[in-house]
Amino acid sequence: ASEVPTFNLKVVIQETGLKPDTLRAWERRYGLPQPERTSGGHRLYSERDIEIIKWLMARQEEGLSISRAVDLWRGLESEGQDPLQMPEYAVADAPSAAVTLPEGEAIAGLRRAWTAACLAYDERTAEQVLTQAFALYPVEVVCIELLQKGMAELGQGWYQGEVSVQQEHFASALAMRRLDALIAATPPPTRSDRILIGCPPQEDHTFSPRMLVLFLRRRGWDVLYLGANVPTDRLGTAIDASRPGLIIMSAQQLHTAASLLEVAHYLQDYAVPLAFGGMVFNHLPDMRARISGHFLGERLDQAHQVVEELLSSMPPTPPVEAVSEVYQQALDHYRERQAQIEAQLWQMMEPMGMSYDQLTSANAHFGTNVGAALALGDMDYLGVDIEWVQGLLGNFGPPDDLLRRYLCIYHEAAKTHLDERGAPLIEWLERLTVQNSDF
Repeated sequence: ASEVPTFNLKVVIQETGLKPDTLRAWERRYGLPQPERTSGGHRLYSERDIEIIKWLMARQEEGLSISRAVDLWRGLESEGQDPLQMPEYAVADAPSAAVTLPEGEAIAGLRRAWTAACLAYDERTAEQVLTQAFALYPVEVVCIELLQKGMAELGQGWYQGEVSVQQEHFASALAMRRLDALIAATPPPTRSDRILIGCPPQEDHTFSPRMLVLFLRRRGWDVLYLGANVPTDRLGTAIDASRPGLIIMSAQQLHTAASLLEVAHYLQDYAVPLAFGGMVFNHLPDMRARISGHFLGERLDQAHQVVEELLSSMPPTPPVEAVSEVYQQALDHYRERQAQIEAQLWQMMEPMGMSYDQLTSANAHFGTNVGAALALGDMDYLGVDIEWVQGLLGNFGPPDDLLRRYLCIYHEAAKTHLDERGAPLIEWLERLTVQNSDF
């Protein structure tokens, strides 16, 4: 095992399960292990130090007191033997060596090692890579450069048909578990203002808000995390009980941005400012003006700085672009006739080769996002989503013109079942299916 001092106290505790006070007592009373110290006085342990701790713990499990275990270690050393190399004192499930990276690699290499381990369902190696990364880099750097970017790469691999759903979920579970452990280990808050963080209705992607919770708690903020899919009508109860100075909501998809719009309207009855962010607002920057709140920026690693600026001197909420009455009427009319439109799609699409599962998924996805675009006041918000669906269908193997046929029939069904109130949707479908050669 390497004797290079590399790992901080937190890593050692994670690897061994030994309490910090116990470890310090061993070092003080018995001189085992003997970590190096940084110029700032912080302990740095080597791989060998970690294995020594596990060796001593194994002797305790065999019935020796810690003092007798240390005496045994010293006695073996005085005989010129290395206790870690003696089979009769082997530690079960001893840790393997830290991941070795090619010379010159940095955290990008750790990210590749972590994603490779996740794709191989190798939990032990994946956790080991994370442990090494947190020993070498600050928490925020590892979260952004390894976990966030690693999950983005795996998500892109799924989109391209190169990563399975099971592999992506396995990696996500490991990443979430580590984030939750880091959040649980944060110290008590040192600042008075309280922050509520959660996701609007139907939003189940919690990776980014969890990471923001971690960053803010590490900076001393009192953060309450409400989790995914927070019901709008129950939010008032949490506000009354916790009295936050700021509410933060994260929306990653078009239809959850529409849910966030409803949350923003709901919060107008409360004297609590709203801040928001999420991938959909990065792709569609014009949509930020629809939400009555403060946009946190496109970069998660800088969001906590925006939050601190807001809490230090809360500026007025930026002006909001109201949704036109035409779109509000179109939304109500579409919801009334959506079932008839989809019934016509069932009649027309099944003979053309679209499977039951494909048509069910297409109707659910497209109908939800049509409603969201109407609620947000601009059918062109659906353009990015259509491009994404087109790429997804192409990567997973249906006929190349499947999406075009679906949209053409949707257009015909909309013209059949919607009157002039449905003009925003009908006109958008007309442009999409007739004027755009891609479809």
